[in-house]
Amino acid sequence: MKIGIEAQRIFRKKKHGMDMVALELIRNLQQADTTNEYFIFVKPDEDSSVIKETHNFKIVPLKGGAYPLWEQVALPRAAEKYGCDILHCTSNTAPLFCKVPIVVTLHDIIYMESSAWSIITGKGSNYQKFGNIYRRIVVPAIMKKAKKIITVSDFEKKCIGDFFKMQSDNRLVTVYNGVSNYFKPVTDAAVLKAVKEKYKLPDEFFFFLGNTHPKKNTPGTLKAFSDFLKDTGSPVKLVMIDYDKAELEKILSEIGDPELIDKIVLTGYINNQDLPAIYSQCKLFLYPSLRESFGIPIIEAMASGAPVITSQTSSMPEVSGNAAVLVNPFETGEITEAMKGVYNSPLVREKLITSGLVQAAKFSWKAMAADVLDIYNEVARQQHLIKLQFSVYN
Repeated sequence: MKIGIEAQRIFRKKKHGMDMVALELIRNLQQADTTNEYFIFVKPDEDSSVIKETHNFKIVPLKGGAYPLWEQVALPRAAEKYGCDILHCTSNTAPLFCKVPIVVTLHDIIYMESSAWSIITGKGSNYQKFGNIYRRIVVPAIMKKAKKIITVSDFEKKCIGDFFKMQSDNRLVTVYNGVSNYFKPVTDAAVLKAVKEKYKLPDEFFFFLGNTHPKKNTPGTLKAFSDFLKDTGSPVKLVMIDYDKAELEKILSEIGDPELIDKIVLTGYINNQDLPAIYSQCKLFLYPSLRESFGIPIIEAMASGAPVITSQTSSMPEVSGNAAVLVNPFETGEITEAMKGVYNSPLVREKLITSGLVQAAKFSWKAMAADVLDIYNEVARQQHLIKLQFSVYN
């Protein structure tokens, strides 16, 4: 079987959630499957060493301009050129016109749940807004033609099933994300010191992976942290990654505490390999998002030995199990109280760390890749039966 995998963004230097999922899928399929032939379709970029070709995995760089052109024109042409039996599109969308049977990973449908007008006028970068509008156009059509639709949690599966009225459609399946093996508690003093110096980390800090997307609840988290400092007088600081300082200052003015900037450390982009050493040094990890389809940082933090505060909404209770403090993300006072409870109690911290390590161990990229490979084989069998039936009737 010839399998094409869309991995358009995995060569870019600053990789994010969906990029890492695609990358880990490919890496683990290389370990699990030495029989089928794979074509990894990527866009040329500077981080081309993240995966290597093997005897049955060929990397195919495709030029083609902006993402929509790349996906709608260059990708289907390449899949047909290389004779793919299946094309797996890993990042929510897929070519609308493609002769190759498609499997699509639909990480979430947040962009479908909001109105088009609210997407255009609401918060978020222009890049995020354009991406959401593009998905609103493409995803409904893809849902009708995809042979299998993979999503990442039972919560998101229900959302997709309810929205597209396909609750009983066996094309829609859940395959959990995983956590990489290098996410584990870091105890090597030299490594901890090197990472601390590299990112200018303070002695005591909370870690928050906020960004400009409204679902990340950055204003609410900053307000809760501001109140935590006022209530406790603690010297702890907040570490945030890859966040624009001007945007941050704007939010701090909106929540009425511009001076909080002095208690925040902006690290810039953090290499994924350095994250375990940061999780291992933080007093707690904050992830009080409004809405997530999975929440990979939850299990990465747990696997690295960080106590976690996350939300009681969407997929987060499903992923965190009983190993995190769950809060209502719309109530900043509740987030503040959770911070106090974890920060002030070594016993609570230790309990969260211990249970977090157990919970994170339930997720692996190896298991994810095995499930996806089963899906490829199922689709191939179905296509083979269709061809047999067609030949009989003709």
